[in-house]
Amino acid sequence: MDHMNMSGFHLNISSGSDARQTAIAQMLRSRDFISVEELAAHFAVATQTIRRDLVALCDQGLARRRHGGIESVGPGKGQGKNVAFRDRSVLNREAKQSIASAVAAQVHDGQALSLGIGTTPQFVAEALLSHRDLKIVTNNLPLALTVGQNSDFALVIAGGTVRGTDLDVCGSSVDDFFAAYKVDVAIFGVAGVDEDGSLLDFSEDEVRVRHAMMRNCRKSYLVLDSTKFTRAAHVRGGRIDQVTAVFCEAEPPVTIRRMLDQSGVQFVRSSEAAARP
Repeated sequence: MDHMNMSGFHLNISSGSDARQTAIAQMLRSRDFISVEELAAHFAVATQTIRRDLVALCDQGLARRRHGGIESVGPGKGQGKNVAFRDRSVLNREAKQSIASAVAAQVHDGQALSLGIGTTPQFVAEALLSHRDLKIVTNNLPLALTVGQNSDFALVIAGGTVRGTDLDVCGSSVDDFFAAYKVDVAIFGVAGVDEDGSLLDFSEDEVRVRHAMMRNCRKSYLVLDSTKFTRAAHVRGGRIDQVTAVFCEAEPPVTIRRMLDQSGVQFVRSSEAAARP
């Protein structure tokens, strides 16, 4: 049986695991990350079958496992750029949902919020849907579509050129967009955190957006799952001890936690917050 793969090539996938693994390796030539669920649906097999294929590919050094799927290890793949938004949305889903619930518990009805780019703010938006009378400004398109489900919210979205794989609007015009509003809380993510506390992103535009949000809020919430403490990104902008609060599902490295405590930044471990009555 012939199927068309995600790069547009026809593959025969009826001959078992070897053929599937070859097909998956071909897909990774044009994709940085593919989820287990997507592969299972594509090949019409159980997720357990796909997981065995992924183990075999990793054992051969052809790919690397990531939570929820597999990523490319080819030359230059994934270096200096972020994974596409739709692929990131399945990474560390439980951690992000936990973080989102903890943030939503800190937000009050009627507040004005700015919500930044990335998938963790998107999960926060979903967790906020039961709130009332929120005023939300954002440059994150998927997040805006989520927020738009609640007709009780006032929503303003940035205009400009959309970044195709990230589904957001960046650039100099976004500085003026966020400067037009003074919000109660700015909620944003980050690509990575260096061991010295520096916040890291993949582009100057992403750093500029975060700075604009921080300049125009009363409180700033940094939302990130624990993988960001070991993730490399090459553009530095700001420090983790400059925000009001950090939300994460697990404890940060000891040096980072000490830095937060010394600077008076609140640290919310979402897994513990969820366990409280």
